[in-house]
Amino acid sequence: MTALRCFEVCFVLLLKVSAGFGDLRRPENVSVDSLNTRYVLRWDWPHETAANQTVTFTAQYIAKHNLQKQLWRPVCDDVLEHFCDFTKAKLFYHNLFVLRVRANTSQQSSSWVQIEFCPEKHAALGPPSSVKLNAVKEDLEVTITDPLSSNNQSMKTLLDNNLSYLIQYWRRSEGPQTAKDLPTQNNVAMLIDLDRQTWYCVRVQSRYRRFIINKNSVFSDTQCECTKGDMPYWQIILYILVSLLLLCLLLALWYFCFYKVFTVLKDTFRPAIQLPDHIQELWLNDSEKPQLLSPECPESVCEPLVMVNAVLDEVEAMDEQSVNAEEQDSSAHSRTGSSDSGVYSTEEDSCHRSTTHTDLQMSSKKHRAQLHDGTLMELCV
Repeated sequence: MTALRCFEVCFVLLLKVSAGFGDLRRPENVSVDSLNTRYVLRWDWPHETAANQTVTFTAQYIAKHNLQKQLWRPVCDDVLEHFCDFTKAKLFYHNLFVLRVRANTSQQSSSWVQIEFCPEKHAALGPPSSVKLNAVKEDLEVTITDPLSSNNQSMKTLLDNNLSYLIQYWRRSEGPQTAKDLPTQNNVAMLIDLDRQTWYCVRVQSRYRRFIINKNSVFSDTQCECTKGDMPYWQIILYILVSLLLLCLLLALWYFCFYKVFTVLKDTFRPAIQLPDHIQELWLNDSEKPQLLSPECPESVCEPLVMVNAVLDEVEAMDEQSVNAEEQDSSAHSRTGSSDSGVYSTEEDSCHRSTTHTDLQMSSKKHRAQLHDGTLMELCV
């Protein structure tokens, strides 16, 4: 009778268990999203349920060394979201825990899905909370603030002072630059051997080294600062020379433009063609201004001008020389002539001389008239 009673009880328990865990699927892709001391358990549940059934989720944790005691502590109970924030549970950073989650409906629950989680090993390390740069002459002072926990506590206290930093700095320019590394465990570091009056950019990475644990954070935001310090003499001289060169080029360009404009204006309002000098002298003398046009005649009239005596005298001298040459030739011809034709030769020579002299005078007069007419034509405009 006792054995039969025990069999009935076991059968009822099996039915309950099968009713509770048989049909409902459990969550999938369970993981912990963590940074410093912020821990969020996330999961997926892409399954379908019967109509009018709402699926909720329950999440719990326990220290692994207490797993046999089954002292589970709930963090999220019947929540609709697919995540549970374990930050408020304040898990000890160096301890190992077991986290679990399951799906629930009004009639049944799924089986548990559990994972192990150690914050020291699995939680990501954050970058410094802030990085500040201060120019000290030609050096840069880097001030680093430790990454903070969920309660704004320095992570260095949780990591047993095993927190260090890697500083990367480079000269800011348009082209790619090779960064220099400076590891340090201090919160204040000095960047030396930098160029004066130059921009440098800095970023910092957090590092944690302990036993087999090796964690690196992402780099902080890039900060840039310009160094100070006196400018070297060679650079000052170079700047002065470049400034003078640019000034000279500017002055030359200004002078060239001014000369071009002045030349155009001068050619426009004062042409290069000028009157002869003797006419300009007469024009400048108010008492002897020439009158090229007669006030009585409406048309253009050419006034006869007196020829320069030097030209006429030169022509007369040439005529006299020609006459003398002819006379000498005639005399020589008469002396070498025949003796029996003396009277005839004399008469012929005299006639020839008179004819030649007359022709020369006519030629001289004609030449004078041509010069006189040409001068008048040149002076008439």
